Amino acid sequence: MNHFPAVTAKEVIKALKQIGFYEHHQKGSHKIFKRDSDKRRVVIPFHGGSTIPRKTLKAILLDADLSLEKLKELL
Repeated sequence: MNHFPAVTAKEVIKALKQIGFYEHHQKGSHKIFKRDSDKRRVVIPFHGGSTIPRKTLKAILLDADLSLEKLKELL
């Protein structure tokens, strides 16, 4: 069964950087990441060490075109 892991913003950012995303800028507590190869843009809420809610993580994965299995591999 596919369960969303409890991850922090730092862990998601680390995974995104491994697949070619870079931090473009930050607006308030949200960091915006881009990948030039396919012009994708992902917004990560950065609130210290708190975990990212499941629905937010699902939206991040969709924006990044990243599967749940691949995320688990990168973590």
